[in-house]
Amino acid sequence: MNKQPYDTVIFRKATLADAPAITNLINHFAADGMMLPKSLAQIFAALREFIVAVDEDGIVIGCGALRLMWHDLAEVRSLAIHDSAQQRGIGSMIVEELIKEGKEMGLARIFALTYQEKFFERSGFARCEKGIFPQKVWADCRACPKRHCCDEIAMLLVLDEERAAIA
Repeated sequence: MNKQPYDTVIFRKATLADAPAITNLINHFAADGMMLPKSLAQIFAALREFIVAVDEDGIVIGCGALRLMWHDLAEVRSLAIHDSAQQRGIGSMIVEELIKEGKEMGLARIFALTYQEKFFERSGFARCEKGIFPQKVWADCRACPKRHCCDEIAMLLVLDEERAAIA
């Protein structure tokens, strides 16, 4: 695909009309094993968690979600950027927006399970052990087809050192 200039990119909360585009973005990367597939029903159920990046024509070119996992913990998930919009900082800006939302909520920690370690390091995340997120295991990992052979890297961003130390 040809890269587009994307003079204007708007970041906003997802709407009902964005759900099919979010599903298509995620499943494009899921087909390559880079993330888990999501059904349209799953996207609708989690739609309030999503931020989208839209181009000047209103086309969704990126998405990401912040899923609340516990009283002090949330996960950055379903981060996907259209092939034509890669390497333009859009993913980093979505993560920035999700971190800002997490701070506004009063979170102490945000984590991600990823194959893109360096990308998350640039946003301040550090590698950690997956075992420190039992909430993730309870909510998602036990039903994941990769549960016995997970090769994702756990990354953690601490927003509140004092509260994170208690957790």
